[in-house]
Amino acid sequence: MSTNTEDESFHPLGAEWESELTSMLDDTEYDTELGLAMAEDAQRLVAGELTEAEFQEKYHEQVLEEFGEDERPTAGAIEDLEDEGGFVDALTSLADGDQSRRDVMKKMGVGGAALGVGALADGRDRDANAASSSGGTTSGKQWGMTIDLEVCDGCLSCMKACGEENNLDEGVNWMYVMAYEDDTVGAPENPDEASVKDWPYLVRPCQHCTDAPCEKVCPTTARHTRSRDGIVLTDYDVCIGCRYCQVACPYGVNYFQWDEPDVSQDAIAEQHSEMTGDHIHDYRDRPVDSRSPRGVMSKCTFCPSRQDGYAGEEKVGTTACMDACPPGAIQFGNVNDEGSDPSVYAEYPAFGRAVENFFDTSSGVRASNGIPPLEEVESQLGTSGESTLDDAFDLFHLDYVQSTYFAANGYERIATIRAITIVADNIEISDNLNRTRSMAAAVEEARGYNDALVAAGIDFESTEVRRTLNLGEETFDDAYGTLRAIFGEDASKFNLLEEVGTSPNVTYIGNEPGPHAEQIPPEETPEDKAVTSYAAYTYERADGSEASIVDNRMDVIEEETVRGL
Repeated sequence: MSTNTEDESFHPLGAEWESELTSMLDDTEYDTELGLAMAEDAQRLVAGELTEAEFQEKYHEQVLEEFGEDERPTAGAIEDLEDEGGFVDALTSLADGDQSRRDVMKKMGVGGAALGVGALADGRDRDANAASSSGGTTSGKQWGMTIDLEVCDGCLSCMKACGEENNLDEGVNWMYVMAYEDDTVGAPENPDEASVKDWPYLVRPCQHCTDAPCEKVCPTTARHTRSRDGIVLTDYDVCIGCRYCQVACPYGVNYFQWDEPDVSQDAIAEQHSEMTGDHIHDYRDRPVDSRSPRGVMSKCTFCPSRQDGYAGEEKVGTTACMDACPPGAIQFGNVNDEGSDPSVYAEYPAFGRAVENFFDTSSGVRASNGIPPLEEVESQLGTSGESTLDDAFDLFHLDYVQSTYFAANGYERIATIRAITIVADNIEISDNLNRTRSMAAAVEEARGYNDALVAAGIDFESTEVRRTLNLGEETFDDAYGTLRAIFGEDASKFNLLEEVGTSPNVTYIGNEPGPHAEQIPPEETPEDKAVTSYAAYTYERADGSEASIVDNRMDVIEEETVRGL
């Protein structure tokens, strides 16, 4: 798919995507031209080409005529979308009862998965100094992510976990993992003989933009940003399914609930009452989590049930996709905190990779990386100070198993432990010890190994030991250089469509798709490789039923319709 810089489409994802959005709006009862015009100007607004006052005044009368109300956040009358105790009282109903969820099955459209990947990275030349109007936070807490594409192996665990956590219907994917190819990278020449890492990947959740255009076009404030943590949510009770948010979103991450959900909200509430307290409503008692009811919009939510403590304190600051990612490619946390996991990982990728690949606090040391349990190290090497580096090498070199990023021998494993402790002593790492998987907990584990090695007799101040472990003078730069040599050089950082001006809160590490990048269809990759036919990846829902990852919800609906005949 070509980008709008070549086809003159207003939408960053190009003319083909704009055409699909137009057809989708044509199939609803709402004004297509109004939706397209507002979407274009909402993107101009976040780019700094239009003021809030101009945007509000331009569409106020049209929005009132079409929807019977105009509660967009650009209105001067709405100074704050929430009042800590609940929602604005004026939003208890629409202008008349007939306007509430009218004939929702007429609100049809497309799934939005197979986008031109290059368009997501090819931002327009715009003023990056646009001021935030109503969403997100520049101080205080802002939940966000760092995703390391160099580590991602396309296993789809994040998609599966998201579907399970939120009881999503087959084909409703709030996160996509896409293999792609462009002018510089692509599918391997011999796919059947390739490893999962031979494909370049892009992981695409909602970006939870600080200045979200989807929010600015919503006539009912169903789409809104929580002021206390900056996540962009949809109030299912207020959403009327007009789909204007889907048109305005530059990233293509909004989804319409076509039919009655496979799992009812009552069933979800019952399933989660004992585990999480409430998996539908957030702390304001607004229905914003789990999958949406029929006829409304949904998207990735950054798991507000977890952030609000309903799943327990150990789940605050986590998401289902992050917990499920085997190599730790997804880091979630407060991106306004320089010491948070996503912030530290983005600044020091080699350190983040080392921590994730060597220490797993949810299940102890990862045996797959060949590190013996701490108790075994203390038992085998003792605490008398008489063990040598060679003794430690023999112990750490056992059970060697290759992983995505790994230390190849006992010396590199010992060097990694020492380097982690040195780097950690020189950077800020927030105390996330309450989480089951965090850098802070992993660093504590590394220090435990370091102390055990010192007690055993390993003299890290020895020139010979430092030379053998490639630790130089054990300065920060030397230690971080050791980690880069083992876990890969620091790759570039980028944000999707950074120049559009939305200020996304997802940062990527690794290869940025070029302007002509295209998704490699799952069916064109071998069935035993990573991102394969999504439908071949099945999992069990909380109610015991089986589901599979499907690219598009309409494929499921159409198949069920045919079978029903």
